[in-house]
Parts: sequence; structure tokens; C-alpha cells
Amino acid sequence: MQTVAPRVLGPNHGETVHLLALGVRFMIDGETTGGAFSLVEHPLPPRALGAPLHTHRNEDEYSYVLEGRMGALLGDDVVYAEAGDLVHKPRDQWHTFWNAGDEPCRILEIIAPGGFENFFDELVDASLAGAPEPEWLAALGARYGLEFDFESIPGLCERFGVTFG
Repeated sequence: MQTVAPRVLGPNHGETVHLLALGVRFMIDGETTGGAFSLVEHPLPPRALGAPLHTHRNEDEYSYVLEGRMGALLGDDVVYAEAGDLVHKPRDQWHTFWNAGDEPCRILEIIAPGGFENFFDELVDASLAGAPEPEWLAALGARYGLEFDFESIPGLCERFGVTFG
């Protein structure tokens, strides 16, 4: 059995990247947890959509709101979560999330099992050369069991009074 050394990650530690408005701070990767889960922090500016409508084939996500107000569309259900609330986004369910307030929102995202954090790494690396083409992004998503509905973005922005990008 592999032993992992104790580790403390301070509030200013961990690599942070930005994917349009969505921030991603890598906190614990799947390798560190033996594949059990990964943990990222998602800061979102006011009234920003975090992602297009999408579904994960392999992972469940748990969004714990640290500050602000998060909105989420889970299938046909719209939910709102405040600081201290936890929202479960099960695999195989179409969903998205956004900052539903006028103040910054910070979310701890537990992704189980681990490994999906590598999707963010690959997307950031590709984005250094400019915005990836939708076809490339769809292929990247497919490698991670992720499917996007890019056409959902304008309707989500209008319906929930948010912006994307």
C-alpha cells in the first residue's frame, strides 16, 4: 500500500488557470487520492456561466459553495445554492452552473472518481494558442466521457441573465 505524506494546501497555493470566466485552482488530483476523487476550486465572477450544458459519463460532481450564490440546471430542475450548500451533479445528467449573484462566487468541486482534472489541463494547454475549435473541444471531451451542447449557451445566458466568455 502506498503512503502519501501529509499535505497542507494554503489559500494561495495550487496552480490556478482560467477558462474564459471560469477559474480552476487545482487542489488535489486523482493520482494523489489513488483515483478516488479530485478537488478543484472554481471562482466565478458575478453573473457568469461556468460551462455550456454538458454531461459526464464517468464522474459525479459535488459543488460546495464557499461564497456567493451558485445556480445550476440539473436535467430540468433549476437549483440555487448559497455558501455552505452542497449540490450533487450526478453522472449521465445534463447540467450546467453559473454565478447567480452580483458578487464573486467560489465553489469547491469534488469530482469522483479522480482523473477528470486532466481535462482542464489539456484544455488550458490548447488554449494558449488561441480559442480551440469546437470540433477539437468535442473530441477532447469525448476522450474524457464528456459531451457538450454548445448551442445551449445563448439560451442559458438569456434565461439566467448571465454571460459566457
